[in-house]
Amino acid sequence: MNGTTPERKLGTFLGVFTPSILTILGVVLFLRTGWVVGQVGLGATLAIVVVAHVITLATALSISAIATNMKVGAGGAYFMISRSLGLEIGGAIGIPLFLAQTFSVTLYAFGFAEGVRLFWTDAPPRLIAAVVIVVVSLAAARGAESVLKLQLPIMVAIGLALASLLVGSVLKSGEGAPLAQGVAGGGGFWLVFAVFFPAVTGLMAGVSLSGDLKDPTRSIPRGTLAAVLTGFVVYLIVPVALAASATHEALASNTLIWFRIAIVPILIIPGLLGAILSSAVGSILGAPRTLEALVDDGVLSKAAQRTSRWSGRHLLLHALSTVVALAAVGLGGLNAVAPVLTMFFLTTYGVINLVAGLELLSGSPFYRPSIKVPWFISLIGAVGCLWVMFLINEAAAVIAVLLEILIYLNLRRKAIKASWGDVRYGALMSLARAVLLRLRHLPVAPQNWRPNILVFAGDVDRRADLVRLAAWLNQDRGLLTVSKVIVGARDEFAEQIEIERREMDERLSAEGITAFPEVEIVSSFEEGVIAIAQANGIAGINSNTILFGWSDKEERRASQLRIMREVGLLGKSTIICRVLPDSWRTRPRRIDVWWGGLQNNGDMLLLLAYLVSLNAEWRRAEICIRSIASSEMMQGHTEKTLRRMLENNRIAARIDITPWDPEANVQALIQEQSKDADLVFLGLREPEEGEETAYAQRLEQLIGDLPTVVFVRNAGPFAGQLLDNGEDSSALPD
Repeated sequence: MNGTTPERKLGTFLGVFTPSILTILGVVLFLRTGWVVGQVGLGATLAIVVVAHVITLATALSISAIATNMKVGAGGAYFMISRSLGLEIGGAIGIPLFLAQTFSVTLYAFGFAEGVRLFWTDAPPRLIAAVVIVVVSLAAARGAESVLKLQLPIMVAIGLALASLLVGSVLKSGEGAPLAQGVAGGGGFWLVFAVFFPAVTGLMAGVSLSGDLKDPTRSIPRGTLAAVLTGFVVYLIVPVALAASATHEALASNTLIWFRIAIVPILIIPGLLGAILSSAVGSILGAPRTLEALVDDGVLSKAAQRTSRWSGRHLLLHALSTVVALAAVGLGGLNAVAPVLTMFFLTTYGVINLVAGLELLSGSPFYRPSIKVPWFISLIGAVGCLWVMFLINEAAAVIAVLLEILIYLNLRRKAIKASWGDVRYGALMSLARAVLLRLRHLPVAPQNWRPNILVFAGDVDRRADLVRLAAWLNQDRGLLTVSKVIVGARDEFAEQIEIERREMDERLSAEGITAFPEVEIVSSFEEGVIAIAQANGIAGINSNTILFGWSDKEERRASQLRIMREVGLLGKSTIICRVLPDSWRTRPRRIDVWWGGLQNNGDMLLLLAYLVSLNAEWRRAEICIRSIASSEMMQGHTEKTLRRMLENNRIAARIDITPWDPEANVQALIQEQSKDADLVFLGLREPEEGEETAYAQRLEQLIGDLPTVVFVRNAGPFAGQLLDNGEDSSALPD
């Protein structure tokens, strides 16, 4: 050890196989395997062993695939998950994993104390547990290699215990009932499975030492798979030996049945205590290494991150893990939290499987593991881990998952930056591709219409209110793209594109607006905007609406109207907004929709007004449909038709129809009736070529002192069809 981090000098056998197999062949092997056989019989026991190892073998294969695809650093499972799914998910798994590893030291220490009490009934369990923690911690502080070499005698002791059992079983065969069905009233298959499964979950003990391995890419898959397969063979043989040598009643009631069957009973004691002790060693080696990786990645507090400059940081984190384990001794046997700790381990295994499956399904060209595992095997492991969690203890599973979700949300709020890519991009890319390909073949109908809005906002800082209004119109029902158009030469501004785009993204995020920022360099504004509008979108999800802010310059307003005519030929609608944010401050709010003319704008006007009302800021806003009738007879007919349309489309709105007065000024009437509104929707017609400037002037006069105004020109393929106008739709003005 160099004082900061462990040296990479462990090989496959000592660094991976030894800690993994000694954790797998733990206390359950000695004290619970006989009970399992006694409860459900030999046949069911072997089925339990096979099912359990299907999950652990799938996990071992997933670990192998990931380990052979990346240069595995310190942190074991946390490192693999964080480099594949990002720091937020990695931290949500890694922090509980560290706690589970640390408290496991305490659990194993109490297990050792209970083992001692089998022969020394007055032994003080807490004192023995504390001594065990201190001893294994001091041994581990000397370095992983030193303490792992001390485990070799334990491996020999376990081997001798197994040999003693098998020889004794051969000599006493016939005393049992190999195919017995278990004791009467014994536990059900899945209940017994839940008790047995933790026995086979030690496969990560070696992975946790990834930072100490000379060649983790080679050692992790070989050592882990060898340990899992060796454990599988042992767990198949031991139930057969026990069932052949004792009755199912004796197996179910006597946890020390090994002592009765073994040819040399005394050999069972060092095997049992050694198995417990080796599991504690594996945990005390893994916990500080997981913690160190969390600190290195900035997942923990800033105070913890400052320790990265300390020369003795590894020893400090090792001491901290020991202190946490010792503090847990005061809680007693930890029986209450033990199920939750098991859940933390299982979620780690499940996510490892998920990572391997997603990496393969995403089709990333950079996922090239030397050991290739079919995606369905990894997903079987992931689903199996989740299933076993709830099988073992539903309450503990829920608590563990909720804690991990809370940690994830907290880390996401902190927005920790990672310097590497992960599988999320590839997985989402594959999903998006599949959805887009499927979407391409689906028929498009008015009922499927969504406002995919392309906003030409210019400076987002200055026009944040315009973009926010666009987001309200969109209401997360479609895609929102915010474009900044730079008029100039590409060679002059090319280097600015990514800088500008990043600044726009940060500004939109700060405003809480979900949108795609784009920066485009064009040689002329009009032609550039038309080209951008035509090209914007992907694989069938194209922008169907462009949105401008109302310009203070008359020529720019005329330019926007010319663009409106051109994009209308492309089947795209146009929205032009004059934004006055102060008009949004009143409560309750009112949205006026002026329904009239012959331009098929009415359905889109009302639909956009309805979408705005769905936003939290506009909730409980009143929608008022206003129109001018040519006569009293048309006034009643229009009101009746509008009311039927509102009922058919389930939109709540007030209707206000004003009879036409030949001497009245329409502009003055609109301004008078909507002066107290917070948002006013008006339709646009397409001006004739050359009339753009004059039409823009009339619109300027129409706006007058109105609040925020949204002009809409519906030029899409479903113009006039976006709402169900009822049977009498032909009589309804738009």
